[in-house]
Amino acid sequence: MNRPDTPHTEDAAPLTRADRIADAALTLLAERGMRGLTHRAVDETAGLPQGSTSNHARTRLALLEAAVRRLAVREGQVLSVDELPDPAGGLASLIDGMALALHRYLTHHPQLLVCRYELALEATRRPELRTFFDETGRQFRDPLTTLLRAAGSSAPERHTLSLVAWTEGIMFSSVAGSFHASPPTLPALRAGYTELLNGMLPQ
Repeated sequence: MNRPDTPHTEDAAPLTRADRIADAALTLLAERGMRGLTHRAVDETAGLPQGSTSNHARTRLALLEAAVRRLAVREGQVLSVDELPDPAGGLASLIDGMALALHRYLTHHPQLLVCRYELALEATRRPELRTFFDETGRQFRDPLTTLLRAAGSSAPERHTLSLVAWTEGIMFSSVAGSFHASPPTLPALRAGYTELLNGMLPQ
């Protein structure tokens, strides 16, 4: 399995040691699953001296929290929620922005989704991680609710749930489910969001 893509540009600042550790943790989650995530393996994957990860995150929970926090940053860079079109631009513009963001995630960063599922399942067994995982998730849900409200939704919270559930269903089906061999095209995603949002928002 390929490693999760790390966003880099020529002008990007060098990664901090904390980010290198968290990125290595995500790589291990994608390649080996939860059992392969150890402090020693993170050191090796990040190319750091033994003990570096333990100094940064002494417990397994601390390491998992670092991975969740970094995953939220990486997903934010891919999905670019803050860059979605202004609702004033019309429904077509909103649909296009959402479809492009999801298509970019599915086609270029599928391993990040594998990390998300590994961490989400682990959170069901660790209440402390569950709270942390849910808090980071709000950075995506809250802007979406604001976006839907501005677009004229009569029930923005409920519509956010429906939209997130549909999007996450597409993600799972395309990466780990029965459609993994044929993920939806950009036009198919546009059509799906069109059908959803036409039922939610005033025309």
